[in-house]
This record gives sequence, C-alpha cells and structure tokens, in this order.
Amino acid sequence: MTKRMLIMLGCIVVLVAGLAFGFYLHIQKLIASAPKPGPQTVTSMIVKPMEWKPQLTAVATMSPVKGVDLSSEVSGLVVNVLFHSGQTVKAGEPLIQLNADAEMAQFKAAEASAELAEIVYQRDKAQFQVQAISQAQLDADAADLKLKKAQAMLQKATLEKKTIKAPFAGKLGITSIVPGQFLNPGDKVVTLQSLNPIYADFFQPQQKISMLKTGQSVSLKLDAYPGQVFNGRITTLNPKVDSASRNLQIQSTFDNSKLQLLPGMFANVSVDLGQAQKLLTLPQTAVTYNPYGSTVFIVKDADKENADGKKPKVAQQVFVVTGETRGDQITILKGLKEGQEVVTSGQLKLKNGTPVLIDNSVLPGNDPSPTPQEP
Repeated sequence: MTKRMLIMLGCIVVLVAGLAFGFYLHIQKLIASAPKPGPQTVTSMIVKPMEWKPQLTAVATMSPVKGVDLSSEVSGLVVNVLFHSGQTVKAGEPLIQLNADAEMAQFKAAEASAELAEIVYQRDKAQFQVQAISQAQLDADAADLKLKKAQAMLQKATLEKKTIKAPFAGKLGITSIVPGQFLNPGDKVVTLQSLNPIYADFFQPQQKISMLKTGQSVSLKLDAYPGQVFNGRITTLNPKVDSASRNLQIQSTFDNSKLQLLPGMFANVSVDLGQAQKLLTLPQTAVTYNPYGSTVFIVKDADKENADGKKPKVAQQVFVVTGETRGDQITILKGLKEGQEVVTSGQLKLKNGTPVLIDNSVLPGNDPSPTPQEP
C-alpha cells in the first residue's frame, strides 16, 4: 500500500468520525430541547387501618320450612271451594270438596257388609261354644269379618280423598279452581307455604368448610328492602359436597313474623367468622395485578429539588400482599405502612419516578357495601 493511499484512508476515517460526532451533538441538542413530560394527574389517599370483620358472603335463595303445591289424589268434580286466594289456613282445614256421592254409597254398602259379617261371626261363635259348628266354619267367619272391615276402611279412605285438606298450617297462594271444574289425579290446586320461620340456602366452596359451623350469625339483605338487615343463624350444613361444583350447601334460618321474606327471593348473605380486626384497606382500584405479583404506587418526595427549590411529588411502585375483599375495598397484609400516601386511580400511566399531581375532586369507589346506582 502506497503512502498516498494511506493518507486518503486516514482522511476518510477522519471525515466519518467528524460526521458521527456532529450527528451525536445534534441528537444531544434535540434531546435537550425536547419538552420534558409534565406531572401525571392521579387520585390518592392516606393509608389507615379500618375495622374489618371477617365474613363470608354469598347469594342465597329463600325457601320455606314447609312448602308444597297441593294436588288431588283422585279424580272428581269440584263441588265447593272452601278457601280464597291468599288465605292463612290451619293444619287439616278442608280446602276443596269433590263430588263423593258414589263413594259415599260404596262406603255405606261396605259398612253394612262389615256389620253383617260381625253379626254372623258373633252368632257362630256362640254356636261353636256348644259344639254346633266346626272350628273351620268359625275361622271362615273371622276371616270374612276382617275382609269386610278392610273393604269398608278402603271405601272410607277413598271417600276422605274427595276432600282436599291443608297438610300443615301456612299461607295459600292464588288459585283458579272453581266449582264445576273436573280435577284429574295430580292436577295442581293451590300452593301452600309455611313462611315463619323461613330458610335462606346458599353455597360456599369446600375450602371454606373449616370456617363454618351451625349456630354462626348470618345477616341478610334484599333489594326489596334497601337498608334493612335481617339476622339469623346457620342451622344445617349439608353432609355432602356437590361433586360437580365442589360447593357445600348451607341452610340458615330467619324469623319472618312480619312475612316480608318470601320463598324464591334471592338475597345477599354474610356469615360472621370472628371478632373485628384493624387492617389496612385500600380501594380495589389502587391495586394492579400482575403475573409476578400485586403492586401499588405510593407518592413520595423526589430526591432532587426542582428549579424553585421544592421537591416534587413522584410515584414509586411497591409490591403488596392482598387479603380479603369487601365491596369496593381490599385489605393489604404486607407492603404498606400506616400513613403512606397511595395512588388510587391513574396508575396505569405511571412508572418509578414519574411526577404526579394529586387531584381528588373525583374519587374511586371505597364503599364496603356498594349498591347499584340508577343512571
């Protein structure tokens, strides 16, 4: 390689280096002149302990202690309707009378046959004592008497089925049965429900079984009675876990002397699990859930002062361990201390060191018992 070529190569290297240095200075100038991002607007709150009563919550269905849709065992023409819709009845009170003329006649005939068989038996029994008839004849008379009495009892039972009675005390529903209507076996007559007390049935996963026992207090709320709480107790734990859902059925009993609770209603129930505790709580919107853990952003002073000599507020991400939820709230078991300021909304646009501007004019929900709001 000649000396001239070396000089040319050196010039090229110097030119490329100069261009690269000039481009670097240009980039630095652009970065320096670029507008710095302003603080991000978020909401925040000071972490403080709140009273937290351990509870299990579920959706329950109200069911009667006794409830049945009454129907007829036999066919017949309705002669008389002895109740009106919505009536409260006693156990054994007659409700529907079917035509029983034929059954009454058959019962009278069977009763007469039984009476005759009784007379024959008593007469032959006297004759047997004087050796006038054989033992075989007396045995036949005794068997015939039992048969005739059984036939009379059968006819009496059929006759009684012509009167439909209330099997227990309760409140009747709405019926459309009228005199002159023909009923077939199994036709629904009216519903009868025993309403006081009343059951609330709900389910819990098998992991919660160890927390449940009979006698525990249960509170119940319904949309039909906003702001009103009904108190009851767990009376039965199903001895079998459902193999499909792995849930356990629980039955609780409530006083219903005012007849406000009706079978078929759905309600929200809460089971008290112990004494109230003081726990740190946050709105659930404050927690960000990630595959590597749950995090929140706390607000703290920056390490450096700004141009006016003040330390701006910046965000710092921290990991937390969460516990139970209640309405809009969630408990924080680890990761935070009382008195720290935590971002409750707007954290999706934050990273460590991002300046923040606190605006709490509109706050996220933080109600332990939220209710739907009408638009």
